[in-house]
Amino acid sequence: MNISPKHKTQNPLLQKIGKPHKGKVKDTHITLAHGSGGKAMRDLIEDIFVNSFDNPILSQLEDQASLNLASLSQQGDRLAFTTDSYVVDPLFFPGSDIGELAINGTINDLAVSGAKPLYLTCSVIIEEGLPVETLRRVVASMKVAAQKAGVQIVTGDTKVVQRGAADKLFINTTGIGVIPQGINISAHNIQVGDVVIINGELGNHGAAILIARGELALETNVESDCQALHSLVADILGVCPEIHAMRDATRGGLATVLNEFSLSSHVGIRLDEESIPVREEVKGVCEILGLDPLYLANEGKLVVVVRRENAETVLAAMKSHSAGKDACVIGEVIPSPPGVVLLRTAFGTERIVDMLVGEQLPRIC
Repeated sequence: MNISPKHKTQNPLLQKIGKPHKGKVKDTHITLAHGSGGKAMRDLIEDIFVNSFDNPILSQLEDQASLNLASLSQQGDRLAFTTDSYVVDPLFFPGSDIGELAINGTINDLAVSGAKPLYLTCSVIIEEGLPVETLRRVVASMKVAAQKAGVQIVTGDTKVVQRGAADKLFINTTGIGVIPQGINISAHNIQVGDVVIINGELGNHGAAILIARGELALETNVESDCQALHSLVADILGVCPEIHAMRDATRGGLATVLNEFSLSSHVGIRLDEESIPVREEVKGVCEILGLDPLYLANEGKLVVVVRRENAETVLAAMKSHSAGKDACVIGEVIPSPPGVVLLRTAFGTERIVDMLVGEQLPRIC
């Protein structure tokens, strides 16, 4: 596992001479020595990362993961390849943490293309002084999330930077999946008359992070919706392979996804405000802070655009899955104005839902 500097002569972990070193990390906090390529780094990698993520590909401990092309080609005719970095603050928040978020977020980026997620990388940037126990908790969370999703973490990298050069811990995960033959999901497929479906309540992740930062005198039981969506997507495609478009509504929320859809397909989209599911607690947080839940980040919500005649079939499949039990139709695709998203309000008026300008909530994922 290449969670280390690239020079093998300085990295005893990758030389694999004799039995693997089974040392335990003795330090209570991360030091610069844990990124030096020496014994301290070897202990950190083997004790925390290799022991947690162990699998036949990772156990080779090479500078890269070697994947069997024949096995991949049997599962589909195209690769899906994505990468994302996670800098969320705080590291632990109601309902999830940065480790689970890094796994599920990358899985979802693969899943919304119709791909079956298979392999992930794990690269970390650690600030000097981070408690070792904090790193253990995060890696343990990543392990559980990966196992639950049936994906393998097969290679990675680690760097330690001086105090103040980063904020505790940043994680990058890259994912590889395989898209089955005949699946073609793209915003360019959207057609007038299609309907827009969401799999549940909006804004829970953004609200949970806001409250967890402790900057507001608010108390709610809102938790992040962080979850892997690939099995939900598989169920959807199982009943309707002709999904036109699909995307997870993360940074920028539902509003940003739908604006991207409308611009790509040169159509308009009209939403029905009363059909959009938002928890009362989230609405309350938004009202106090002057935020719009349509722009709040989610980490377990996907937007599906499908032909109207297929909507009931897709909805039934989604509702039968735990991640889609609250699925509902929230809008429709209209011919004009092209590239514009409209919201029909509870008062019977319409307003434009524009693309998010600037950063509503920094370091939300």
